[in-house]
Amino acid sequence: MSKKAENPYSSKPWLKHYDAEVPRSIDYPVIPLYQIFYDAARDFPDRVGMNFMGRKWAYKQSLEEMERFATALAALGVKKGDVVAIALPNLPQFYTAYHGALRAGGIVTSLNPTLTPPEFEYIMKDSGAETVIAYDMLLPLFKALQPKTKLKRIIITALKDALPGAKVPKEVEGAYQFLALLEKYEPRPPNVKIDPKEDVAVIQYTGGTTGVPKGAMLTHFNLASNAFQVFKWSSMLKRGQEIGVQNLPLFHIYGMTCNMNAGLLMAASGTMNPDPRDFTTLLALIREFRPTIFLAVPTMFIRIMQNKDLEKSIPAISKIKICNTGAAPMPPEVMKKFQAYGMIFTEGYGLTECSPVTHTNPQKGMKKIGSIGLPIPDTEILIVDTETHSKIMPMGEPGELVIKGPQVMKGYWNKPEETKKQLVKELFGVPGPWVFTGDVAKMDEDGYFYIVDRTKDMVNVSGLKVYPREVDDILFEHPAVAMAATIGIPDQKIPGSETVKAFIVLKPGNTPSKEVEESIIEHCRKHLARYKIPRVIEFRDSLPLSLIGKVLKLPLREEEKKKSSGIK
Repeated sequence: MSKKAENPYSSKPWLKHYDAEVPRSIDYPVIPLYQIFYDAARDFPDRVGMNFMGRKWAYKQSLEEMERFATALAALGVKKGDVVAIALPNLPQFYTAYHGALRAGGIVTSLNPTLTPPEFEYIMKDSGAETVIAYDMLLPLFKALQPKTKLKRIIITALKDALPGAKVPKEVEGAYQFLALLEKYEPRPPNVKIDPKEDVAVIQYTGGTTGVPKGAMLTHFNLASNAFQVFKWSSMLKRGQEIGVQNLPLFHIYGMTCNMNAGLLMAASGTMNPDPRDFTTLLALIREFRPTIFLAVPTMFIRIMQNKDLEKSIPAISKIKICNTGAAPMPPEVMKKFQAYGMIFTEGYGLTECSPVTHTNPQKGMKKIGSIGLPIPDTEILIVDTETHSKIMPMGEPGELVIKGPQVMKGYWNKPEETKKQLVKELFGVPGPWVFTGDVAKMDEDGYFYIVDRTKDMVNVSGLKVYPREVDDILFEHPAVAMAATIGIPDQKIPGSETVKAFIVLKPGNTPSKEVEESIIEHCRKHLARYKIPRVIEFRDSLPLSLIGKVLKLPLREEEKKKSSGIK
């Protein structure tokens, strides 16, 4: 058999299930990423792009602020290729800072403002950022980092800077005021030549959920292409007509591309929730603005479902045209409940190294619960064996997911060896670059893909592989379970083997007890093979979560390592 005949993915069976309006391939404009901001302001100058706490920005006004900020950065010494860090929560200033830095020729690295000082220090050192735009409360932290890093310029801003009637704050020693820079400089940014396919726009650090964060180098073309892929997939949405409520953090690649950049591309109007964990405010915003688009991660939907204001918010929720989830597996039971409100619900998949979107379910066509859906236009897929990467797996059999497309990163910043491990120029005779995702997946006969688990999360029970996601989904179906996370711990009786352990948060009204534990185990017996059933259950008040709500299993594994080694 030829390699082509052995490859069930080369025929792209997923194309048959695209919505009719979705192109099989896209003619991508080769543009700097910030051009999408200019295009929105040109075509919809008076449309309100941002509505935040009573203050409104028309697109032409937002563009002027972006150009003023780009001019300011250039005047302060930012040159092409300089790294500009942004450490802000969801505020309108993020749009200005991000695209203003790109317009000045800089490279953006966006930081979670809740990082610890050592985490900030690591990224600032690794990225070599000389400028940071930060939330004002972080000023002492960044001033302390200056002697340890290359940081030269600190620009601060606050929530009050985005409120109606905002005035330029007083000068602060050691920092520039964001509003003062906008007031001082005219919108005359420098003419910086950008090569969209080669020039890095963003160094986006991976979450560090499986180790030390790595900076994925995403070019202007990577990010613009992915925004176009997302928009073209959304055939139900019309440019200049949609409304969004942003709850995903913009510093995270999911919110950055799907909320901000795709939103600019479609000239959407929107608002944002500064604290993505404040679900009462989120529901109030949904009731007020009646969004047509809403994106969130599974934990957010779980929290919305548990919020006291859900009932009165259902009329507004039911008007949302498209509701998308990604970044973590969506429990099927949660999706079914939201679909009952009449929402079109699509689950997708992506990773930082792919800008991030690679798969999603069709909006009009067949959706398969539990599936991440179909590869989006111009995205090619292979599934290879997890051990040696030397064999293409047959249809329906799990293996490591490998991806090629215009959204695939250039490599890792300052990490050539890690880049070689993750990116290959050719795979089974097909030119790349191909990126190895670290996720175990399978494809069915219709071309729908399913994430089985992460290769690093697999549990080895006496030589048998257990995929924790499968166990997590079954645990979540138990009526007493609010959240669950499964990991492998050393088997005390069988050297080299592991035991399945589940960490469980119970729903309100349920108390940890032997009876509840036995009920959960019995539930698992009905749905899982014997070796997959958790042998150890630990009840917790909460689980470690990233700011976007993804359960972090690395801290749980680290805890178990300390326990087994006797470290307190």
